[in-house]
Amino acid sequence: MTQRTDTGHFAASLSIRSGTGSASHDRVFRFIPLFSTPRAASRYAMAQGLEYLRQPALPA
Repeated sequence: MTQRTDTGHFAASLSIRSGTGSASHDRVFRFIPLFSTPRAASRYAMAQGLEYLRQPALPA
């Protein structure tokens, strides 16, 4: 996800959903770097999400 900031830059965030039904939850990450385009912010969030999924033991 991307969002335009007050300064005109773009912030990146990522939501990872796990579980099913009433036991499901979303983990939302908001990243510090700002980007000049929404595409750059989106690519960064995607790369961070893929890196998170490569972890041998995901944090709880």
